[in-house]
Amino acid sequence: MAMIGLFGVFIAFIFFLNPLYFFLCKKSQDVPSLKNWPFLGMLPGMLFNIPRIFDWISEVHEANDLTFAFKGPWFSGTDMLFTVDPRNINHMLSSNFPNYPRGRKFKKIFDILGDRIVPADRELWEDLRKSGHALFHHQNFLKLTVSSTTSKLKNDLVPLLDQPAEENIIIDLQDVFKRFMFDTASILMTGDDPMSLSTEMPGNEFGEAADFAEEATFYRYFKPMILWRLQNLIGIGTERKIRTASEIFNSMFAKIISSRRKEEISRGKKEPTINAVTYYINADTTKYKLLKPNNDKFIRDVVLSLMLAGRDTTSSALTWFFWLLSKHPQVMTKIGQEINAKFDPTDLEKLVYLHAALYETMRLYPPVPFNHKSPSKSDVLPSGHKVEADSKIFISVYALGRMRSVWGEDASEFKPERWISENGGLKREPSSKFLVFNAGPRTCLGKQLALLQMKMVVVEIIQNYDFKVVDNQKIEPVPSVILRIKHGLKVTVSKNI
Repeated sequence: MAMIGLFGVFIAFIFFLNPLYFFLCKKSQDVPSLKNWPFLGMLPGMLFNIPRIFDWISEVHEANDLTFAFKGPWFSGTDMLFTVDPRNINHMLSSNFPNYPRGRKFKKIFDILGDRIVPADRELWEDLRKSGHALFHHQNFLKLTVSSTTSKLKNDLVPLLDQPAEENIIIDLQDVFKRFMFDTASILMTGDDPMSLSTEMPGNEFGEAADFAEEATFYRYFKPMILWRLQNLIGIGTERKIRTASEIFNSMFAKIISSRRKEEISRGKKEPTINAVTYYINADTTKYKLLKPNNDKFIRDVVLSLMLAGRDTTSSALTWFFWLLSKHPQVMTKIGQEINAKFDPTDLEKLVYLHAALYETMRLYPPVPFNHKSPSKSDVLPSGHKVEADSKIFISVYALGRMRSVWGEDASEFKPERWISENGGLKREPSSKFLVFNAGPRTCLGKQLALLQMKMVVVEIIQNYDFKVVDNQKIEPVPSVILRIKHGLKVTVSKNI
C-alpha cells in the first residue's frame, strides 16, 4: 500500500508539473528537452512532447551525436540508452548478436503476444525462426499468398472503391488498407476469411482491439513497470485496453484452433491445408524440439504474432505511401509510367522505381518505428557508451531514417531516386542504416511477401483509381508500436478513364 501511495503522489506531481512545464517553456521560448529534473529525471520533457514523440526523439538524436542517455524518474526502472548510430546497431543486431536478446523486460511489455516469435530468445527463437522460414518459403504458401491477394483485390477491394468513386463519398484509406490486410493475413495464418472488406464495412473487433493494444503497449516503455502492472491488475487506464484485447484474441483463436484441429482429425491421409495454424499443428517436433503443436496457447501465440505483423506493417506502409504520393505528384507520374511500360503480373521485380518509392516511404515512415535490446552482459558500444547487463536500449527506426549524418543533408526529403543505382537498378543499403526489416539473424522472414503484396495493391489501385487527399487534415503519427496516422487518411476516389 505504501508503494501504491508513493506512485499516487508521483502521478499527481506529474499532472501538476505538466502545466508548469508548459508555462516555463513558453516563457523562455526554449524547451529543455533533456533537462534532468530532481526525482522526475527527463520525463517532463518527454511528456511535453508525447503528441510528437517520434519527431522529438529524432531532434534529440540529431542534437546529441546519434546517441543519448535518457534518465527516468528515480527508482522507476525507466532509464534507457537511445541510439541510432549505425555502428551500434550493427554491433547489437549482427556482430555481437548473442549478447543482445530482447530481454526479460521486453517480454513483460509485450505479454499480450505470449512468449513466442516477437519476445522469443535463444533456443526457442531458433526453432521458431527455422520453422517460420520453412513456412514462408513453402511453394503452396507462396501460391496462397498470390491467389488470396489477387482474389481480395478483384472481388473485394475494387467493388469497395467503386462505390465511393460513384457516389463521391469520403473514405478512410488507412482503414481500408487495415481491413484488406486483415483479411489476407487471416486467410494465410488461420485459413479463415473474415470478410471485413465487404462493401457494408462491418465492425472489425479484432482490428480495433489490435489498435488499442498497440497504443497501450507503447506507453509501457516509459511507465514504471510496477505502475502499469498494477493498472493491468485493476483494469484501469490504457491497461484495460490490453486486457480487453487479450480476451478478444483468446476467444477468436480458441474457435479457430478448435476448428482446424477437427479438420485435421477428419483429413485422413489427404495433404494438410497450408496456413499457419495447420502448419504449426503439424509441426515436426523431432526437427523443432521446442515447438508445442498440441498446446493451443503455443499455437495462439505464434499465429497471433504473425497475423498482427501481416496486418499492421503492410497497411501502415501502404497508407503512408499513398499520402506521400499525394504530396509528390511527380513521383506518382513516374510510377504510373513505369507500370504502363514494364508491368508484367508475373514479374513485379521489373518495377524498380515503385520498389524505390516503397523503400523511401518506409525510410521516413517505418511501420515498426523502434526496436529494443537488452544486453545479457555489460558491454561497450562502438560509440564508446557503456551499457550494463539487463539495461534497456531503445533504437528509433523512425529517427534513424531522418539523420542527416546517416542519409545526407536531404534526409527529410522524399526522394525515391536515392534508391536507384547508376545502372538503373535498385541500390542496396546496409540494414544498420535501413532497419525497416530488422537486421542480422532477426531479419524479417516476411520481407519478400510483404513487398510482393504491396506492389500488387499499388499496381491495381494506380491502374484503376485516382485519390485526392481531403484538405486540412492533420497528418501525424499516433504514439504506438505501429506507425499509423492518428485520425486516418481521408480521401475521395475517382476512377481512371
